[in-house]
Amino acid sequence: MNVLLVSATYLEIDPLLTQFKFIKQSNQKLRHYEFKNHHIDVLIPGVGMTFTAYWLGKTLTSKMYDVAINVGLAGAFDDSIKTGEVVNVIVDRISELGAEDGEKFLSLIDMDLLEDEDFTLQNGEMINTIPIENTVSDSLKKVKGITVNTTHGDDDSIEKVKRLFHPQIETMEGAAFLYACLLEGIPCLQLRAISNKVERRNKDNWNIKLAVKNLTEKSIEILRTL
Repeated sequence: MNVLLVSATYLEIDPLLTQFKFIKQSNQKLRHYEFKNHHIDVLIPGVGMTFTAYWLGKTLTSKMYDVAINVGLAGAFDDSIKTGEVVNVIVDRISELGAEDGEKFLSLIDMDLLEDEDFTLQNGEMINTIPIENTVSDSLKKVKGITVNTTHGDDDSIEKVKRLFHPQIETMEGAAFLYACLLEGIPCLQLRAISNKVERRNKDNWNIKLAVKNLTEKSIEILRTL
């Protein structure tokens, strides 16, 4: 099976790469591996939607993939999601895509700027309608995410975005990944481990080590059962 793994940084995926057999590196962002019966391409575009969109688009024009998996860390709005927990993001959106009108936020829908061909958007949301069929990922908590350019760390902005979109987690790349996969028709999975709660920035409350450990273990389980 041809598998594309996308991770913003080496920090999030490096322990997973030690489980693979390295084959070659084709450019500064894309490396090729083997694991079991899978040919695995690992794309590490950098943090944020812009880098992800460019490098993912470039990669998808050169090869066909059976599945694509976005692996990484996330912050949680939902107190029922514990730090270190691995979740399956099945709904995502770009929460900042719109305009401010005083204290009011206007979405693309509010401004009548959503084109008919943007069929992947349902009321501004992207829903994973072509998920990977896998017993491990199916067993994970399914959550609703938002994708942001600036992670939330102010009480007022946190409450505002929660009122607007009711997100459970936030990332900086998820919607770009999901949009590309949906348009290309590639079965996909956005796999995220919670490293911190979304709150005023306090790294003492983060547990990146636990999140990466659990993300690695769950990723291996999924790859073994594809």
